Amino acid sequence: MLSESSIAFLKRLLDTPAPSGFEGPAAKVWRDEASKFAHRVTTDVAGNSMAEINPGGSPTIMLDGHIDEIGLIVQYIDDEGYVYPSPIGGWDPQVLVGQRIRFQGRGGEVVGVVGKKPIHLMKSADREQASKMTDLWVDIGAANKAEAEARISVGDPGVIDSKTMDFPNGRIVSRSIDDRIGAFVVLEALRRYAAKPGAARVVAAATTQEEIAWHGGGALVCTNCINPQMALVIDVTFATDHPNIEKKEIGDHKIGGGPVLSRGAIISPVVFDLLRAVAERHSIPYSVHAAGRDTSTNADAIHIAREGVATGLVSIPNRYMHSPNELVSLEDVDHTATLLAEACREVSDKTDFRAR
Repeated sequence: MLSESSIAFLKRLLDTPAPSGFEGPAAKVWRDEASKFAHRVTTDVAGNSMAEINPGGSPTIMLDGHIDEIGLIVQYIDDEGYVYPSPIGGWDPQVLVGQRIRFQGRGGEVVGVVGKKPIHLMKSADREQASKMTDLWVDIGAANKAEAEARISVGDPGVIDSKTMDFPNGRIVSRSIDDRIGAFVVLEALRRYAAKPGAARVVAAATTQEEIAWHGGGALVCTNCINPQMALVIDVTFATDHPNIEKKEIGDHKIGGGPVLSRGAIISPVVFDLLRAVAERHSIPYSVHAAGRDTSTNADAIHIAREGVATGLVSIPNRYMHSPNELVSLEDVDHTATLLAEACREVSDKTDFRAR
């Protein structure tokens, strides 16, 4: 089970603003926690953070969870002091309407509210149209451009002003669960592995820029640095146990149903079989997601790094992705950490990752 101290760390991590390209604050929280038990904690030029257990072990296993989140960036400030943002990552602009935004300004945090023309002033046809990012602005309370620019600058990042909440049935709600929950899980798994290390050297990595990086982002840099023979990527996936979801297209993945194991084109069959066997041996509930092409996760870049890395993808069911209130089960988080730690213990130099 997750300890009280681990849950407190998780909430600190989720509440720390860190959109893609500006992950430093959350990365520091992660490294500070890792320093309490890891043999070695490092960072690199891409902002990735790495924590290592059993540095003399073999083979090397990489546990990847990206620490960035979607956000906004200041694009323009007009003469009246209104701020016009651009997206960092994939937004549904409807989610932003009426939200509070926390920008990281030069002198500290600057809070603004997202503005839009009131419905009373819209023509009938306009009321039926979805909002676009260009329809929105952020009001930081400034009277003019000079006053706004004294507090905020073009290029300053921001996130929705939303804090973690406990929900019934062992669930939590927060922004940034995609995928700070993955960054948490890889460190929690490393903590459990450290209590009883196996033969492998295991490196947990909180990687950067996944939400914006079609080129592989921090994960590709990190993989080349760590040089793993096996990688386990931890991300979130769509829970399909809420209204208006078509399970025939996405699969059947429930909150509280355990980790989701991806199987398909880019996934190593050796790693998938290992994860499935470990889950069944330790009575860990799980579901399987079929991935016929790429996965839109860091696994896509990691599995073709260098001469190839045997890669698995383990996901946590998540409701309301890319919103201020993503929802996951702490039981699923706990089961995923156990699965990773036990899988790492089963790997040795005798493990043959070559395709059969």
